[in-house]
Amino acid sequence: MTNILSIEDLAHLLQTIGQPARLQILLAIGEDETCVCHLEAALGWRQAYISQHLMALREAGIVSARRAGRYIHYRLQTPALLEIIRRAAQIQGVVLPELSPSSEFGCPNCQKKECHG
Repeated sequence: MTNILSIEDLAHLLQTIGQPARLQILLAIGEDETCVCHLEAALGWRQAYISQHLMALREAGIVSARRAGRYIHYRLQTPALLEIIRRAAQIQGVVLPELSPSSEFGCPNCQKKECHG
């Protein structure tokens, strides 16, 4: 059985992701899974600021969280959301930053394999 949502649900989704910081977080998570420490390294923001936005995204059902030891890993519930963000940017002529997780950001936890299994 499919879950049928209303136009209000769509408006809530767009409102929730409509903040620049949240768009950047979603782009940084990408199609995989990433930890807060990696988001800190990728975005250059404090953990508390990132966590505040992740909580709103999680409460809206946009991201899910998985604990692995002391680290929490985040993943998009629907990776197709990235395509919507990319298409909206294209329509508006916005060049999106390349923020997808990669080892080039030098996350000390990820390099130690403590963060990503």
